[in-house]
Amino acid sequence: MNNLVIISFLIVMTAAACPADREQAILQTGAAATQEYLQFINGKSVAVVANQTSMVGDRHLVDTLLSLGVDIRLIFAPEHGFRDLADAGDVITSGTDPFTGISVTSLYGRKKKPLPEDLEGIDVVIYDIQDVGTRFYTYLTTMCYVMEACAENGKPFIVLDRPNPNGYYVDGPVLDTAYRSFVGLHPVPVVHGMTPGEYAGMVNGEGWLAGGISCDLTVIKCTNYTHSTLYELPVIPSPNLPDMNSIYLYPSLCFAEGTVLSCGRGTEFPFQVLGAPEMPDTGFSFTPQPSFGSSDPKYNGMVCYGIDLRNAMEDSIVPGPEMNPGWIIDAYNAYPDKEGFFTGYFDTLAGSSTLREQIISGMNADEIRQTWIEELDKFKQVRKKYLLYD
Repeated sequence: MNNLVIISFLIVMTAAACPADREQAILQTGAAATQEYLQFINGKSVAVVANQTSMVGDRHLVDTLLSLGVDIRLIFAPEHGFRDLADAGDVITSGTDPFTGISVTSLYGRKKKPLPEDLEGIDVVIYDIQDVGTRFYTYLTTMCYVMEACAENGKPFIVLDRPNPNGYYVDGPVLDTAYRSFVGLHPVPVVHGMTPGEYAGMVNGEGWLAGGISCDLTVIKCTNYTHSTLYELPVIPSPNLPDMNSIYLYPSLCFAEGTVLSCGRGTEFPFQVLGAPEMPDTGFSFTPQPSFGSSDPKYNGMVCYGIDLRNAMEDSIVPGPEMNPGWIIDAYNAYPDKEGFFTGYFDTLAGSSTLREQIISGMNADEIRQTWIEELDKFKQVRKKYLLYD
């Protein structure tokens, strides 16, 4: 599989729109609006936080800016690396971009936040990474740590905004801040319904950076995007989210990473199946093998039985207006060793011990979702203050 799998770009428009209207309403990311942000970076030394999704058309942002004469001194790389995609959880090492010779500093490994010396000689920092809109996806955590470093060292921070493919709804348990981690820093639900630029504004406005400090933040907005836009990513965001089916299922299925279940890493359909060797054989199985994005998958070479969601989009299961905890509940109920089903990581992903306890107690999906409503309503009131798009 090509590391930069290009999939079709789709903007869902109203059926009544005429061709001219469609042409006028083409969605443009913040990165593509170069004239909007060149004024902030021309003649200045720049650091860029980017990865393989940081594209301006068919050209990488770094290459685009260099062609415009921008002085890029440093690249910060998040989980999975800068241009190439590494396995989930792999330590990303610092080095040099072979295409440009620019130094690349990893922010996924021992270092999660830029040090003051990393920002010496840097005038401004740009962030441009495609997110998928879930609390436990680590790119936003990296963004927040870079914002914090910029605030502490007096560096302006520019977010080149990108659409959220799961930005059309808000759902899931809200994180208890006692469970802060790299897969969840703030009291937000699993699906927050915000773009990176909106989220950055909320972090700033709510005083969520260390010590309540504020970052000098500029957001370059997308054009012709709303939160009802179904945006299909032109580049895969990480190695185990290969298509829109997996991206839509990810908010619900990622909880399985904190259980004995495999999410299909090591297959051609990660985050589109759930299973384990000890699950009952109901007619569906898969066998993880080392592959792109998963060099040593859980249950390597073992037959796993479980739940098949490979046709979830075709069957109109996704995209939908809410998460579905029912798949994890069904797997728990079917798994023979109840005491061994959950790992300690489950509570970290869920943001508290409550969801695990609810599943163990026998609550069904509707009953669990009802317990989220009050906190979700509170979060939506906070979120509303920082929305940049209808």
